[in-house]
Amino acid sequence: MSSSPILIIPGEKKSIFYEIFFKSLKSNFFSSPLIVICDIKSLNKESKKYKFTKFIEQIKLNKIDSIKFHKKKIYAINVKNQNSNIYIHDCFKVGFRLIKKGLTHKMINGPINKTKTLNKKYLGVTEFVAKNFNQNKFAMLIYNKKLSVCPITTHLPIKLVSKKITKKIIKEKIIIVNDFYKKYLKFKPRIAVIGLNPHCESVLKFNEDTRIIRPVIRSFKNKINVKGPFPADTIFLKNNRKKFDIVIGMYHDQVLTPIKTLFEYDAINITIGLPFLRVTPDHGPNEKMIGKNISNPKSLIRSLEFLDKR
Repeated sequence: MSSSPILIIPGEKKSIFYEIFFKSLKSNFFSSPLIVICDIKSLNKESKKYKFTKFIEQIKLNKIDSIKFHKKKIYAINVKNQNSNIYIHDCFKVGFRLIKKGLTHKMINGPINKTKTLNKKYLGVTEFVAKNFNQNKFAMLIYNKKLSVCPITTHLPIKLVSKKITKKIIKEKIIIVNDFYKKYLKFKPRIAVIGLNPHCESVLKFNEDTRIIRPVIRSFKNKINVKGPFPADTIFLKNNRKKFDIVIGMYHDQVLTPIKTLFEYDAINITIGLPFLRVTPDHGPNEKMIGKNISNPKSLIRSLEFLDKR
C-alpha cells in the first residue's frame, strides 16, 4: 500500500542524530514510509552500531517515480560523503528536488551547524530552506500540544533586534501562525504577544510596545484571537500560559528559553509558511554526547509522530 513518505536528512556528520534516529525507529510507532537521504555507508555503519537490524532498501534517484512506497518501510538515497558542507547541501538539494516534484510534503532534517555549514549566509536553516522555495513570509514555531512559541526574529544578535521589529513583520507572523493552526491543527489558536522591553515599559521617548506592537494587535480585533503585549517575565507563569495556545515573542531566547525549560525535549521545530511541512528536533548536533548512547530521542519521536499524522 502506497503512502506519502517522510524525507529524512541526517545533517551534520558529527552529531547525535543517528543515535536518536535508530532509538526512535525501535519504538515502531510510525506508519509512513521513510526516505533517508545520506551517505549509505555511514547509515549502514550506524545502524549496526545501534543494533538496528531491519533492512533498509537503497533506491536510485532516477527511479523514484516508479517506486510504490509502503508503510513502515525504510528507504535510502545515496549521497556521496565528501566535504561536510558540500555533502549537507547536496542532501538538501535531493530533498528539495523530491518535494518540488510532488513526491511528498513532509521533511525532517537533523541538527545543522549554522556557523560552519551555512557560512553565515543565512541566519539559520529556517531561512536557508525558505530561500530555496522563494518564500519570504515564514516563521519558526517551537511546537508542543500544550503550548508553542514563535520568535519574530530568529538567530539575530540582540543589538539588531529592535531595528527589525516593525508593524509589518509582526502582522505577518501573527497571520502565518493563525493560518497554520487552522490548516494543520484544525482550530483557531489563542495567541499571546510579548512586548520587547522589560515590563513593556521604556525610559526612552520611543517605546516599541506602545508604538508598534500594541497597534498591530488591536488591528486584528474580532478577526484573530490575539492579545498583548504582555511582559515577558510573567506570561509563562502557569495561570497565564494556560490561557493561550501559542506565545509570540520578539526575539529567539525570549521564548525558546522558557519553552525548553518547561518541556525540555518534548517539543519540535516547525518552519511554518512553506508549501510543505519541514520539521526538525529541537536541539543541536551536541558533539559532546556522540558515542555515549544516552541522548534523549523524544524530540525526534515527536517530529515523526507529527508528520506521520499528516
